Amino acid sequence: MRNRLSRTTILIAILMSLALAVACVPVAPASQNGAGTAALTDVTLLLDWTPNTNHTGIYVAQDKGWYEEAGLNVDIVIPGESDVHQVVGTGSADFGVSYQEGATFARVEGVPIVSIAAVIQHNTSGFASRSSAGIEGPTDLAGKRYGSFGSPIEYPTIDLLMQCAGGSAEDVEFIDVGWADFLSITEADQVDFAWIYYAWTGINAELQGIDLNIIMLKDYLECIPDYYTPILITSEAMIANDPDTVKAFVAATARGFEFAIDSPAEAADILLAANPDLDADLVHASQEWLANEYQAEAAQWGIQTGEVWQAYADFLIDGGIIESFDGEGAYTNQFLPE
Repeated sequence: MRNRLSRTTILIAILMSLALAVACVPVAPASQNGAGTAALTDVTLLLDWTPNTNHTGIYVAQDKGWYEEAGLNVDIVIPGESDVHQVVGTGSADFGVSYQEGATFARVEGVPIVSIAAVIQHNTSGFASRSSAGIEGPTDLAGKRYGSFGSPIEYPTIDLLMQCAGGSAEDVEFIDVGWADFLSITEADQVDFAWIYYAWTGINAELQGIDLNIIMLKDYLECIPDYYTPILITSEAMIANDPDTVKAFVAATARGFEFAIDSPAEAADILLAANPDLDADLVHASQEWLANEYQAEAAQWGIQTGEVWQAYADFLIDGGIIESFDGEGAYTNQFLPE
């Protein structure tokens, strides 16, 4: 009996010693051993075009780790033939880069997308031609060949611009050129003019010493009101079902564009690192120009107003292009950083 008790006592003592030893072993924090690390939320962002300085803030946020810091794993996708509004509206992509004119037509057609930030505060696009084409104003577009990229907004925009000056788009030949480079197709005399962003194609022409005439839409506000282009969009379903992800995405993207505003040279280098095939001189020149345009005079980057959305819609309504539009429902500022 004494021997059994002694053995039992010894066994208990050994077990207690082992338990105490285990209890004293330091345990690494969850952040160090990975056991408690929160998984990143996968989201897809569909661009509107090939990467350029309209997208710099996105690549900055990716490079700086700000998306990851916000709990997101963002997949930046270059578009193919699909329409960004349909892709985002159906939830096949969580976010997209769009433009107010396209989003307006999409919402009229019932596509449930919402603008969540204005990438650039004012319209920096226009209809460009080589100076040899002799196009100096809207009336000069008559009898010319337009290089169309296939959007439903092109004809009504050109038509209403020309009507304002006493003309009509019926006198313009529309030629589908898709993604063709403007400078290449005009040099080959395939078209006379096309719709461009000055900050990219216009500056590119200047760097190459090519003289262009550009009918900048901001110079014809009495004909076509100002509007936001480009913009960031998401779906109504995304806003309703996952507003935290939307807020995290917008906040990180805003940091990216604010950085591009404050440090355009470094931001340009980040865009180039992610897209090394881009022309470095063009990216840097474009970035310097856009640094003053992203936010312009607005209180903060990305902010939008119902007046701008409704003014553009009213312009289309007055032109008989659409019947009605809810400007307030087309956008939201709720996800912008406070």
